[in-house]
Amino acid sequence: MTGRLQDKIAVITGGTSGIGEATAELFANEGAKVVICGRSDKKGAVLAERLGDSVQFVSADVLNEEDIKNTINHAVTEFGGLDILFNNAGGPTMGSITEVDAAAIQYAMQLLFTSAVLGIKHAVAHLEKRGGGAIINNSSVAAIRDNQGDLLYSAAKAALTHYTRLAGVRLGPKGIRVNCISPGAIATPIFWGGSARANTLTDEENAAKMKKLQRNLARATPMQSSGVAMDIAQGALYLASDAGRFVNSHDLVIDGGRTSMFHEPPVDT
Repeated sequence: MTGRLQDKIAVITGGTSGIGEATAELFANEGAKVVICGRSDKKGAVLAERLGDSVQFVSADVLNEEDIKNTINHAVTEFGGLDILFNNAGGPTMGSITEVDAAAIQYAMQLLFTSAVLGIKHAVAHLEKRGGGAIINNSSVAAIRDNQGDLLYSAAKAALTHYTRLAGVRLGPKGIRVNCISPGAIATPIFWGGSARANTLTDEENAAKMKKLQRNLARATPMQSSGVAMDIAQGALYLASDAGRFVNSHDLVIDGGRTSMFHEPPVDT
């Protein structure tokens, strides 16, 4: 039995941990050839070796357009084309209404919005050559509800969600579907500073933080459990595969019902 992504070629940004790592593993298991990129050379190399010859790692920072372009070109050169782009890279931002500055705004937009827009820019021609394909942007429930992230994070993700809808309309006639996923209550290291912080902690410290986080998130969903990275990976698989062939310009919310709750219990401090 062939996989749902058999012989497809995918690029996943921010692919060395959390949602990106889970998606890379799932895509590879479903028959895809995958290029992951990230800033941690050590983690990227270890992950690529673990997942086998169908996965390659490129050291890249999505704050740099040339790195984005090079990652996509690597997939084309090494594997022969591009069918799927998952703009997954991201991280926490900071900036209150009264204390925000221009540098914080620029960083948030560059990381969470501009990087995805530039990824799409450099992917389109390659997707067209394959007769179309799928672009998936990792957004957030913060784009549609208050108190799911700081203001800059929420605003940048809202911009990404809207851009996704518009890009799907523009690229649909080319056979390119553009969708986004809005995770909520998903236990990943972004809650304690992202992969940059997690990389400075021991496995035991990260495990302890994850356990506490999952306990807190379980209280904040009707499902009474937290989501995990593989839940988002499964959503990405659906959007990338033929099962999602008629899904375009859509925001797939995966949050266990969190955004439908009016009140949230207090979390542990």
